[in-house]
Amino acid sequence: MGIISGYPVGAKIACNFRKNNICSKEECERLLSFTNNSGPLFIIGSVGLSMYKNSSIGLLLFITHILGCISVGIVFRFWKKKKISKNLVLKNKKSIDSNKKTLVSFSNLGEVLAESITSSISTIVLIGGFVVIFSSIISIVKASGLLNLVTITFSPLFNFLDIDTSFISPLFSGFLEITNGINIISNIACKKFSLNIIFTAFLLGFGGISILLQVLSITSKTDLSIKPYILGKLLHGIFAAFYTFVFIQVFPFLNFDL
Repeated sequence: MGIISGYPVGAKIACNFRKNNICSKEECERLLSFTNNSGPLFIIGSVGLSMYKNSSIGLLLFITHILGCISVGIVFRFWKKKKISKNLVLKNKKSIDSNKKTLVSFSNLGEVLAESITSSISTIVLIGGFVVIFSSIISIVKASGLLNLVTITFSPLFNFLDIDTSFISPLFSGFLEITNGINIISNIACKKFSLNIIFTAFLLGFGGISILLQVLSITSKTDLSIKPYILGKLLHGIFAAFYTFVFIQVFPFLNFDL
């Protein structure tokens, strides 16, 4: 569901597992680290077709995105592996009675559908609200000149790495909110166009501060720690960028460098 539905559905389901005592605290934190992902509609449709005008790029980014999240899941299988959760609730009469109430039947079908629709609408409003807020923040940062200061600060590093400094501003914007950042990166005219795709893969994996706060608003209602999520998304971005680089090097038709 995290792969199909996109942010922040994976995190919401993992938190629901914890609320219903389906998984222990440690298991849910492992789930949280790699199941909250960007969906195919956004990666293939919005990024690939709308921004890059190329379906092959969208498919490449989606494949490496999935490989990245699987890699993070393998790494986090060791997260607090030896620790036994004290909060794990075994199935008892109370939990069984609670589960019976959630079973869908003809008598409570309307109630279940209403709850599902309400939950979906609240999630959509949550996502839209964060996008609007961070779009405003990015505009304020640009107007205040802080973005130019960031560009000047990191220019020596990018010059040393032989990377076009025009990537600094959109990377910072994408670090805050991925849609705005990726859109700018896709429009950068660069001879090493593969860099555009690799940086996009990283931002898709990381998700940005906007997504992080969306997840935090969900996890704050549980006893789950946000630390494994932050570490997981950083690793996801690195893994996705690495796999994208490897695919571009191995398959010549994916290399768009001039």
